[in-house]
Amino acid sequence: MPCMTANTSLRNRFGARVRELRKATTGLSQEAFADKCGFVRSYMGKIETGKANPSLDSIQTIADALGVPVKTLFEEDGAEGAPSVQD
Repeated sequence: MPCMTANTSLRNRFGARVRELRKATTGLSQEAFADKCGFVRSYMGKIETGKANPSLDSIQTIADALGVPVKTLFEEDGAEGAPSVQD
């Protein structure tokens, strides 16, 4: 069961980071950002709350919409060079 807990924790941290970057870099609502990504709002909500497990393509789409490299979505506290989110 520890692996499932680690995966849930990773999804929660990833989602929180997406939400943080969405608000800081775009100022868009969740619905407007979902539209920009080509997602429905409910899917974006699930990503941001750690309830969805986005595909690599979805992660790339989110990074592109935010104007950041994919790796930025896995950095903690928004610090450049911060340790990657790893489990």
